[in-house]
Amino acid sequence: MWTRENLLELIHTKLRDYRFILVSHREPYIHRHTNGQVECEQPASGLTVALDPILRACGGVWIAHGSGDADRNMVDCNDHVMVPPDDPSYTLRRVWLNQDQEDGHYYGLSNQGLWPLCHVVFTRPSFPEDWESYRVVNERFAEAVLEEAGDAPTFVFIQDYHFSLLPGLLKERNPNLIVAQFWHIPWPNPEVFRGFPWKEELLDGMLGNDLLGFHLRCHCQNFLDTVDAMLEAKVDRERFEATRFGKSTSVRPFPISLDFERHSALAGCSKTSMEMARWRRQLGLRQETVGIGIDRIDYTKGICERFRAIDRFLAAHPEYRNQLVFVQIGVPSRSRIGKYKALEEEVENLAEEINLTWASEHWKPIVLIKEMVPHSRLVALHRLADFCLVTSLHDSGKPVRRRRNRSRHPTGH
Repeated sequence: MWTRENLLELIHTKLRDYRFILVSHREPYIHRHTNGQVECEQPASGLTVALDPILRACGGVWIAHGSGDADRNMVDCNDHVMVPPDDPSYTLRRVWLNQDQEDGHYYGLSNQGLWPLCHVVFTRPSFPEDWESYRVVNERFAEAVLEEAGDAPTFVFIQDYHFSLLPGLLKERNPNLIVAQFWHIPWPNPEVFRGFPWKEELLDGMLGNDLLGFHLRCHCQNFLDTVDAMLEAKVDRERFEATRFGKSTSVRPFPISLDFERHSALAGCSKTSMEMARWRRQLGLRQETVGIGIDRIDYTKGICERFRAIDRFLAAHPEYRNQLVFVQIGVPSRSRIGKYKALEEEVENLAEEINLTWASEHWKPIVLIKEMVPHSRLVALHRLADFCLVTSLHDSGKPVRRRRNRSRHPTGH
């Protein structure tokens, strides 16, 4: 298991003499103009929630795209800003992309091509002329990493499918770097991946890693099968290793999670109890059974399927009418992509349709909240809930069942 403790031990022992650089598209903190002031917020991202505590503990540099409208106002002449704002403990290096680069790299190739291709949820990937933008953005980030690394021994930890070319670019220019990458989404079987137009260049980039991590062992096996089928490379399935042009890459499963101790401490504090009371008032709760779903609005998350399941449950068990409230936090995501905009409307319309079918004067079964909710309020919602639905159609981990906790003790979730 890849835990916070294991990673910290690796960094503090075997890599203690190395500079630590983490790379992701999404930044851990965003500065925005709000009501004439600059506010700093954490984005709704499992990646940043999982990795921010690592950087807090060990320091280093986090390189990411500066996407906030006040981000440029907060950096120094080297595009650096210390974060978190309340307890500065590491450096955030922001990389600036123009609109065409962001559209081509992020909204185009990454999220209309690689995302649906890897998730295999019967949403057809599209491969518009965005590969050049994807390549250019990987080059931009390579330049930033090499600037930050300099001549010092450096461990570079790359995140996700936005940067498949980056490992190869870094190793080509500085072979002394230690480069690892964690692929936060599934990896499909070779027959699915065969349809990707630039597969050889992408795989060569990923094989620049010294270590490549996936959530599950089956994703590692799929990747090695893909390399074996698409490239002239030696694949050692016993050692989970691929070798090409004399360079070997270890491929390993690393299931990761959130910082449990920090989450549990927040769940048990007095502020969370106050937020629970605030949720009860906001939702008008009396003694209803409360269910929750917390997701980005994405077709892989199964939100519409979840709503239809609630509809079927009420049809089969009408005695739960007026007794069940399901709260869905649906954070709008990638709304500039047509499929995402259409899904957002479908989610909204389906919730309204089910509510019209079952609602009474003072009750409706589905409460849809389409906004980003601060982490502290989400923890309070976890405490308040009797059950949570995780219905991803295809995701990196397996659903976890838990028993209903009637006492709602903070350590019970």
